[in-house]
Amino acid sequence: MSTGITKPEEEEETESQAVGAARAAGESAYGQARMDESEIDAANEASQRRARRAVEDADRTVELKVFRYDPEVPEKEEPRFDSFTVPFAKGMTVLDALMWARDHYDSSLTFRHSCRQAVCGSDALFVDGKQRLGCKTQVADLADEGIPGEVRIEPLPHAEVVKDLVVDMEHFYDQMESVEPYFQDEDTPDGLNEQRQSRENREKIKMSTRCIWCGACMSSCNIAAGNNEYLGPAAINKAYRFAMDEREGEDLTEHRLNIIEQEHGVWRCQTQFSCTEVCPKDIPLTEHIQALKREAVKKNLKFW
Repeated sequence: MSTGITKPEEEEETESQAVGAARAAGESAYGQARMDESEIDAANEASQRRARRAVEDADRTVELKVFRYDPEVPEKEEPRFDSFTVPFAKGMTVLDALMWARDHYDSSLTFRHSCRQAVCGSDALFVDGKQRLGCKTQVADLADEGIPGEVRIEPLPHAEVVKDLVVDMEHFYDQMESVEPYFQDEDTPDGLNEQRQSRENREKIKMSTRCIWCGACMSSCNIAAGNNEYLGPAAINKAYRFAMDEREGEDLTEHRLNIIEQEHGVWRCQTQFSCTEVCPKDIPLTEHIQALKREAVKKNLKFW
């Protein structure tokens, strides 16, 4: 005697139809995915053929050795370097070369860029052993007598790599925000009164206002590399920009000095000048840090 429950014929037929429809849909989706993949492969092959022809026809070429890493793709979890041969043209920047390699060889090559005018600071890279802006760095300047050879491109050191040449900037932004990088006026809470600034004071802080938040200086700083709590040269420069602004009152100036003279503030700087050397906007970062040290000492001096 059977103890099973027999399904009505209509239910069995309906279920069979549903299974068949699901299987057909799955096969259709799989076929579509296969078709999309083959289309992508065909497009990549065509692009690479055009790249090879362009390289063969070029008078001069430059070899890019680019750092690659993608934690989401099993075969790319191990960091490596890929080489791309790019036709060289007068005026070509490192960013131009990277974009050409991405567009003609590998569309998955990942890096940040935006304005291409050395203003946004998004394409800071480690090029031939030095922090530089990709859009500002001429390929010809990286070789003797303007003849390009091999250019080695890596993500900024001392930062977590997200993918290829992209690093996580969250910690850098946190350090910048910690110094309250915005103008404050305690005397005019409604913000309606005009605040005049002398020419002399404007000249004093002018260079510090040029910071584009690229993170190159932070990446070059050995102290920041070994001390994750150190404010870093970019944040301290931003603090200088406001602490030295005569339009903020004495109380706010003292507040800012209290921020930067903390344990992991200006006193951690060892005056190595590495931040000043790599700054793409030529900001005298080390001088600004030393100036804030002097202001902090004067603030704490007491005469009885």
